[in-house]
Amino acid sequence: MPTIRFVRLVKYLTAPAVVLALLSPAPTAGAADAPAQAAPPAADAGAWQPPLSTRGRYIVDAQGNRFRLKSANWDGAQGSWTGSGSTADPANHHAGQNSYGIPLGLDRAPLRQLLADFHALGINSIRLPFSNEMIHATAAVPDAAVTANPQLRGRTPLQIYDAVVAALTQDGFAVVLNNHTNTSRWCCGVDGNERWNSGQTTGRWADDWVFMARRYADDPRVVGADLYNEVRRDVLDDPNWGLGDDHDWYAAAQLAADRILTEANPDLLIVVEGINWTGLPVDGLPHERPTLAPVRTLSHTLVDAHKLVYSAHFYGYTGPRHSGATGIGETHDPRYQDLTRDQLYQVLTDQAFFVTAEGQHYTAPVWISEFGVGGNETGAAARTWFGNLTDYFADHDADFAYWPLVGWEGHDDWALLRYDTAGRRYGILDQGDWRGTAWSRLTTSPSLTGPVAPTAVRRMLATDHGDSVQSLRVRAGGDWDPGASKAACPDGLRLTGLSHTGGRGLCSDETGGDLRAPGNAQTVVTDERHVPSGGDWAGGYTKLQCPAGQFLIGYSRRGERVSAALCAPARTPLGGAGRTVWFDRSDNRPADGGGDFAQGRYKGQCAADEYAAGIAFTTRLGSTPGPAALLCTPLRP
Repeated sequence: MPTIRFVRLVKYLTAPAVVLALLSPAPTAGAADAPAQAAPPAADAGAWQPPLSTRGRYIVDAQGNRFRLKSANWDGAQGSWTGSGSTADPANHHAGQNSYGIPLGLDRAPLRQLLADFHALGINSIRLPFSNEMIHATAAVPDAAVTANPQLRGRTPLQIYDAVVAALTQDGFAVVLNNHTNTSRWCCGVDGNERWNSGQTTGRWADDWVFMARRYADDPRVVGADLYNEVRRDVLDDPNWGLGDDHDWYAAAQLAADRILTEANPDLLIVVEGINWTGLPVDGLPHERPTLAPVRTLSHTLVDAHKLVYSAHFYGYTGPRHSGATGIGETHDPRYQDLTRDQLYQVLTDQAFFVTAEGQHYTAPVWISEFGVGGNETGAAARTWFGNLTDYFADHDADFAYWPLVGWEGHDDWALLRYDTAGRRYGILDQGDWRGTAWSRLTTSPSLTGPVAPTAVRRMLATDHGDSVQSLRVRAGGDWDPGASKAACPDGLRLTGLSHTGGRGLCSDETGGDLRAPGNAQTVVTDERHVPSGGDWAGGYTKLQCPAGQFLIGYSRRGERVSAALCAPARTPLGGAGRTVWFDRSDNRPADGGGDFAQGRYKGQCAADEYAAGIAFTTRLGSTPGPAALLCTPLRP
């Protein structure tokens, strides 16, 4: 991966600005085309340097400087048909706007004008939705869809999406690809787009993601993959977070992230949205909007520990337990706009922004990738909510993306920018738009800028339903314990904690940083041969101890029974004499332990200035054969 990134960075820094390449005609093609070649970014396109990654709660660029996602959603490519009537009739499309499966506004204003207006908003990034159907469409869009951009005539929706991506990145914007829908039908109700695998397999969905990530891999300003939009209940079933079945959004996101980073583009941020809705919206029956709450007890660990971003959506007409419906599907639960300012702030923290707390296993940036309100809104509650929400974002230096960016004048008053058939612009840049004050404060509020200090990383390992080998260096060595459930920390992290039951682990790089020596050497320990004479640190228990100069990076189990310890050599000398941390009868962790990485189970964890050198367990009758103790040893001699 370092070699790939170096080549891409050199290409970015040295490529000339060939703007005209964007506007040249392209042959008709479908999803089987070779990856599109984007127009190289202009030399003066902005000060930030891709690729992006994370440091604690912040997103940073390649130089370690804060990059706050100040974004808007340029929708349309995900589809606009509402699901009934002729698709040719604009009245059957959301807000009467037929997007033709491409970003809205290309029939009304030239790309250059659109981009200039985007810059005027003060945004630096675009969330660009698409549908799986768009990827595979082979018919050219009608000329009417690109009236103001005739250079795009004769192109498929995907080719126009290519052109839009290239135009945005050449003009300095960061682009986050967003798989919004499966079909090109307007989202988001019971519409066939409820889950990533509604109407398609999880494998097919992940294949499409690999295709899209590869397609733009040579454009360094395509910075992220937003995996799926508003995962929610269909008629019969709820999505879940960690049950291991076909509706497990946690597992599906983990799979897609892994494939994107290992098969397509290791530089992309991976954006995982929380669960949007579970249960039946009927008074007296269980129902809620979980959002990111499940992350507290089950967080994602990627093969690159610095690529995870979590996201959530907030609209005033919905609520923590309100679907947003009126009439059928409406309950007596409060909407977000019904909450007081203090109540709203507490809900925002509980449902999403707790993730930004430093030092936890779930710590990551939170991107509010959708929120919005109508420019013609007159209701006091909705207006107050919008002001309170944007105040919270401003005060908490939050990453955000408004919905939507572009619309038609006289149709969608929610859009930040609206264009009439003559290309005249209306919207939030006009003095009469009541949203302008809140928007201005949000986009100009004080924000952390410049270098972000590196911070310790803690990440969870979960073998709940299979392997969790997140180290590419370990994977390169093959299956190190065939038939067992295996876990290994991402490269750069070491194992610091284990649960007594359940197979959970905790990884960290705190204090010592990346301890591992160059190369892929590792030791699989299945017996006590490395326990030194006179060094019985867990009497009566089986001890799997690393060889001298090595530390724990992984483990395996067969059922609850410990199967093996995985050790790696250190790059510098390690401390010798250690202490035994027992956790078979209670928790034994530092006060600032990184969060509960195995809720409801006993856990043991080494201190920040220690490394784990061994695992002790017992198989005696009546005892649980899971990890019972860790050998925790000082990092430094």
